[in-house]
Amino acid sequence: MSSAVPLRSAQASLAFSCAGHAYAHIFEPIFFIVALVLPAELGMSYEEVLALIIAGKLLYGLPAPLAGWLGDRWSTVGMMAVYFIGLGLSAIGVGMAQGPVSLAVALGFMGLFGSIYHPVGISWLVRNAVDKGKAIGLNGVFGGIGPALAGVVAGGLIALSGWRAAFIVPGVMVFATGLLFLAMVARGVVVETKADRKPEPVADRGDTVRAFIVLSVTMLCAGLVYQATQPSLPKLFEERLGEFGLWAAAGGVTVVYLLAGFTQILAGHLADRYSPKRLYMLVAAVQVPLLLGIAHASGLGLLVIAVFAVSFNMAGIPAENLLLSRYTPAKWRGTAFGMKFILSFGVSGLGVPMVSLIRSWGGGFETVFTVLAVSAALVALAAWQLPTERERQAVPAAAE
Repeated sequence: MSSAVPLRSAQASLAFSCAGHAYAHIFEPIFFIVALVLPAELGMSYEEVLALIIAGKLLYGLPAPLAGWLGDRWSTVGMMAVYFIGLGLSAIGVGMAQGPVSLAVALGFMGLFGSIYHPVGISWLVRNAVDKGKAIGLNGVFGGIGPALAGVVAGGLIALSGWRAAFIVPGVMVFATGLLFLAMVARGVVVETKADRKPEPVADRGDTVRAFIVLSVTMLCAGLVYQATQPSLPKLFEERLGEFGLWAAAGGVTVVYLLAGFTQILAGHLADRYSPKRLYMLVAAVQVPLLLGIAHASGLGLLVIAVFAVSFNMAGIPAENLLLSRYTPAKWRGTAFGMKFILSFGVSGLGVPMVSLIRSWGGGFETVFTVLAVSAALVALAAWQLPTERERQAVPAAAE
């Protein structure tokens, strides 16, 4: 294969990118589980505790273009090292925080360092992959494993050692991964590269502009569904899954995100072999009745519907990332993914205060999930306006 991307480095990039994706998604749901016990610890209401993460949510998305630009112009490998070390130390800081202010500040730093992963890690992954949809789908599984593990990790550590351990223990693990990553860089196992292992055909300017406008709308709405569902499910499960309280919330979240995460492997294969545009439209449309179902379901039925709703939401991610990759020049890919995550994790992060406000105003989860169903419908309608997919002349992978 091309010396630009040694096979050993490509394999290492896949492994570290998958680990990084799991870490990127584990701490936020840990917080939402911890938020069930923090009101008694801090003397605050549940809605006030949720508000502590708002700055962290915004910082998780807003600096993403700068992180992507630094990856494009400085070093992808260097930014991944900053990500692992910074996120690990920030998580430890959350666990050591004293009082609401220091907790909010530590969560803000966790969001800031967490903002590095998606623009840098996904761009790095795509650059090293031949079957890009398959690689994105596999990587997406680890993004689903993060929230799935969060329920078990948070519930178990809270029971054993209190809420602080729920952040400190995984924070130490992330920091250790960063040290291992630096060791792999020093040994030459992980190397910097700016060339795609399998280059994509170049899209014309008109299709690029049109795709970016449409995807800006769809990524915002799809991100809102994801961002508002994640904090809602623990409380919803606590209220509607019987008398098991915290364990109902933790166990329900684990089941939903673990099962849903694996759908991205199939979705990635389908995005490589069929039209990612049509797949993107289909999974968005199917979410509409499922989200309306969550609004009114309870008991085991709620759990089953939640699994399918989150599964279809996650199934759109490989197609979405593949579409964005196809319509973005390789040298600007990190910056483009950074712009995506301003929408899907920054602006859409307002889904958390939206949940808090709707509940404060007495709207309840019925209103929350009705709003999310409308957002999913908008994704399907907007995706219909993506450029028509023509036959694309395949660019052969570099010979191995």
